[in-house]
Amino acid sequence: MTQARRGPRERMVFSAAQLIRRQGVAATGMREVAAHADAPRGSLQHYFPGGKEQLVNEAVAWAGRYAGKRVDRFLAGLDRPTPSGLFAAMAAQWADEYAADGFAAGCPVAAATVDCAASGDSTREAAATAFATWRGPVAEALTGMGVPPSRAESLATLMISALEGAILMARAERDVRPLTTVVKELGPLLDAATVR
Repeated sequence: MTQARRGPRERMVFSAAQLIRRQGVAATGMREVAAHADAPRGSLQHYFPGGKEQLVNEAVAWAGRYAGKRVDRFLAGLDRPTPSGLFAAMAAQWADEYAADGFAAGCPVAAATVDCAASGDSTREAAATAFATWRGPVAEALTGMGVPPSRAESLATLMISALEGAILMARAERDVRPLTTVVKELGPLLDAATVR
């Protein structure tokens, strides 16, 4: 569904995620979210009576669901799905974005975690849930490729952690090299975990 066909609530959640991934939670204002979403300012209180914290938490949850749903799309794009191929596709999404648009944006879940983990339990919990929502489909995909279930979740955690770290380093260095490095180094380890 395109942004224009979403209702104002959905547009504001999406816009909050987009703004948070570029400028962090603290620098993202409610009015700015409404303007970005082309939604009436008065609708903020209507849809988000819990204020900015509620909106941030919903944006983080949206980002976790989005990342989890991307796993199937990545797999569909692989001729022969392998753990290293899946991880390479996950990293390529970021490398492609950085090549096209620069290094301004990161993961909204990571941004919210950095900005809010120490100050608010609800946002920390929303971020933990978002990472779990992403990790589940990655682990399921790994199991489908022959990784034993006893290792799939830990390898999914490794993949997401390495990717998030590489995203941060790529942004800091303004270079996709950290992304290509983690793909190159983790690929053999991930593929070696298959038992088929």
